Amino acid sequence: MDETKVIDLRSDTVTKPSKEMREAIASAPVGDDQFGEDPTINLLQEKIASLLGKEKALWLPSGTMANQVALRTLTHPGDDVIVSRESHAVLHETGGGAANSGVQFTEIGSKGIFSLEEFLNAVKPSGHLLHPPTTLVEVENTHNRSGGIIFPRDEAVKICSAAKEKGIASYMDGARLWNAAIASKKTVKELAVPFDLVSVALSKGLGAPGGSLLAGKKEIIQKAVRYRRMFGGAMRQVGIFAAAGLFAIEYNFKRLEEDHRNAEIIANRLAGCSKVLIDLPTVQTNIIIFHLKENSLNANHVVSKAGEKGVLMFALGPRTIRIVTHLDVSQAQCKEAAEILASIIEN
Repeated sequence: MDETKVIDLRSDTVTKPSKEMREAIASAPVGDDQFGEDPTINLLQEKIASLLGKEKALWLPSGTMANQVALRTLTHPGDDVIVSRESHAVLHETGGGAANSGVQFTEIGSKGIFSLEEFLNAVKPSGHLLHPPTTLVEVENTHNRSGGIIFPRDEAVKICSAAKEKGIASYMDGARLWNAAIASKKTVKELAVPFDLVSVALSKGLGAPGGSLLAGKKEIIQKAVRYRRMFGGAMRQVGIFAAAGLFAIEYNFKRLEEDHRNAEIIANRLAGCSKVLIDLPTVQTNIIIFHLKENSLNANHVVSKAGEKGVLMFALGPRTIRIVTHLDVSQAQCKEAAEILASIIEN
């Protein structure tokens, strides 16, 4: 297969650094981050803290490590963490919450969202004879397995306020918070401020080769520094990653709207297929989740056939497929991919 003709829609993490991003990486001043001497990392951390309205930020190699460090920082072994159903922390971190922090998860809500009422009904008080105490509530925004859906800010504000009153910490897994901000026409700060701790990723949507950050109060981040090292995330001259991140924020943030439009184009085409089930209102950003009806092909077969034609996708289940648009696929490629996919499913 000619790799130059491949349309890779498996994830927004498959992007390659542009020539300009590579130049920024190559010219970045670096130092030992363990001693706080990497000027580019320091600049990125200050920028992210400011963007999110937080006192301090900390760089980590990946979004999964950011989530794991957040859990370890904000909970104790045996605690209960309230999350949305099918959240990344539950399904995509190989059991890290249990292995690294000894917590259990209570999944609530549907389609990536839960209400204040659902949260309050799920809270387990401290000192209960049988139940573990709820010490953390986590929101994923946007929600991956629900199709990049945006968590409503008004509901998040109410949930975080109620959590604070009960002595429960709040954390936002904001790996794709950039997409949520663009689509909802709000600043990342507006979406982040209600939470005690927030993470953002630089390798999803923005196109950097790696890196995520946690942002919150100084005392929380200082505690997170210890667990970053404990989990093996303390690195040295990581200014090369920070330079890519700074470039990505500057040049690739506002263009996310293009990815959202491309996702809408694909979703609308699939909605016209008689053998497809897709909830169009959930296609709010750059992720499309759709299902194949019982009388049609299974997901793995469709993904395999599409791959033979140069369109790469990801099967989430026997009859469920995920597509993600990003900066390395054009509108024309998305239209082509949609037609190829529709043809395979219908014929």
